[in-house]
Amino acid sequence: MANDGFAVRFWGTRGSIPVSGPDHVRFGGNTACVEMICGDTHLLFDAGSGLRQAGDALVGEGIKEFNLFFTHCHYDHIIGLPFFKPVYMKGASVTLWSGHLAGKMTTGTIIDQFVRPPWMPEETCYVRAALNYRDFQAGDVLTPGAGIAIQTRTLRHNGGCVGYRVEWSGRAVALIFDFEHQGNELDAGVLELMRAADLAVYDSNFTEAEMPGYIGYGHSTPQRGIAFAKAAGVARLALFHHAPSRSDNDIVEIERIAQAELPGAFAARDGQVVSL
Repeated sequence: MANDGFAVRFWGTRGSIPVSGPDHVRFGGNTACVEMICGDTHLLFDAGSGLRQAGDALVGEGIKEFNLFFTHCHYDHIIGLPFFKPVYMKGASVTLWSGHLAGKMTTGTIIDQFVRPPWMPEETCYVRAALNYRDFQAGDVLTPGAGIAIQTRTLRHNGGCVGYRVEWSGRAVALIFDFEHQGNELDAGVLELMRAADLAVYDSNFTEAEMPGYIGYGHSTPQRGIAFAKAAGVARLALFHHAPSRSDNDIVEIERIAQAELPGAFAARDGQVVSL
């Protein structure tokens, strides 16, 4: 990729729990992990089960500096962290960022409490990379690399969650991973993150028919994502956080309905690369 290239690579697009089997081949079964490629800089968002493959691939590409941003620390978004190969490599540098628990728990404490017995073996003694922790508050602008600006906003989700807008080289990508809309309200923070973005990745865990039975679960629907995209002037919308119960055929049908409303909508799938 040229140094001015901007792309998104999906390593995990499921929600709640990883899945496998013949009904989950086309869209994959890994939980949330998205890579942002900004020229020579690689950013990772969330440490779901897809992080394992992301780490293996990036190590194979010779990458030694990593920035990993958490939207929040529910299991499906952190389960891949102990299997992230760069953490165990001498000479690698891994910077971990979080802001969803600002004032309650630091990034270092989150990681330490997760990667420890009895939930995991004593992995930290095998760490060889330089680990750096960065705490922020939603609303801060983060600058992890030259020319990269990341806007942050609080999302409505149980236990807290942060949405991101990555801006680089005149382009922008919005990440709305776990968010619950309320009625027909268009949340101002989400609109701000998505405003005129080249791509928005949006929580589409439930269908409109399912949503009334899952109020308070912290998720949204493709149709709400489309409403946000139209209001914010977003042409390309990636439907994300597919429910583990969704088969490939189910997601194809959801994608078909979404594209009838917004031609630039598509259901994100593991391994997919979107150039901007």
